Amino acid sequence: MNNYTTIRVNTSKQYDVLVCNGSLAEIGAVVANQFDKCRIAILTDDIVNSLYADTVTESLQQNGFSCVKYIFPNGERSKNINTVLGFINFLAAEQITRSDLILALGGGVVGDMAGFASAIYQRGIRYIQVPTTLLAAVDSSVGGKTAVDISAGKNLIGAFHQPSLVICDTATLETLPANILRDGYAEVIKYGVILDKKLFDILSRSTKGNPEEIIARCISIKRDVVTADEFDKGERQLLNFGHTLGHSIELLSNFTITHGEAVAKGMVIAAKLGKECGYADVVEPIKNIVEMYGFDTSCPYSAEQLYRVSLSDKKRQKEKITIVIPESVGKCILHTIPTEELLSLLNRIKL
Repeated sequence: MNNYTTIRVNTSKQYDVLVCNGSLAEIGAVVANQFDKCRIAILTDDIVNSLYADTVTESLQQNGFSCVKYIFPNGERSKNINTVLGFINFLAAEQITRSDLILALGGGVVGDMAGFASAIYQRGIRYIQVPTTLLAAVDSSVGGKTAVDISAGKNLIGAFHQPSLVICDTATLETLPANILRDGYAEVIKYGVILDKKLFDILSRSTKGNPEEIIARCISIKRDVVTADEFDKGERQLLNFGHTLGHSIELLSNFTITHGEAVAKGMVIAAKLGKECGYADVVEPIKNIVEMYGFDTSCPYSAEQLYRVSLSDKKRQKEKITIVIPESVGKCILHTIPTEELLSLLNRIKL
């Protein structure tokens, strides 16, 4: 077997994140090392299915697992309750039980829906995350946040449900379109801004990093934050840097602006808000690095449009909303303000 970088996550459920180049062909042996033989229901999208599903299924079957598979159309528009219900009906028809496993094979959309279905099917079933994008590997596959979108906003129906195992094969990054790989770097840059100036400096020097090292570093940061605040009541909200307004941009664009693009724009806006609130001026360093990775930092929407959509954000509590503000590169804080003040701030900065 390959040599894996292993990161142990100690939340309400303890599990390992394994990072390696070329692990999909031996995924069956890895799963068999941790789980008894059972049936595995694979959730994937039509693009990932054509690339990796046969390799994964064959490896699992060679190691004594029986597999069934549910495929849905690629893209954020599929991340809705109807897709989840279709998958759950499939699980029931295939007589998947709580002694079986669900395996998420794909990017963040696949992982979110597999996790949410696992949380609610038969009141909870174990699942494995196998992220195939950089964004999913460094962010959504770890930490147990699962959700789907509704018309009012992103991720408004969901549950906390930790995976039982995460397997990141960095070889999958080689088949990603350039824009999808770039999306992942928005989340990587986020980690540098909120908690790791050294990572930020590494990313600033070159766009040609070591994928295994970068993924392991980001997962270790997230592991530490999630362990300290599993249910998103305090410090974990730092991971939302760039996301409150980024999610608004995604929704306003009807998801024609991708998650990574929206987060990149959201990080720059958050830095501008921080400067307006009297914190350090780190707008240029953040703007420069996201542009270095190929992101357009302009915002096509007005302050009023962003504000209206942000009122549905999960971080809003009554008439207040919490935004993540950089105090410096490598250190962010949670800044809670009245919702109407957010509109005033957005009107005062140049979007």
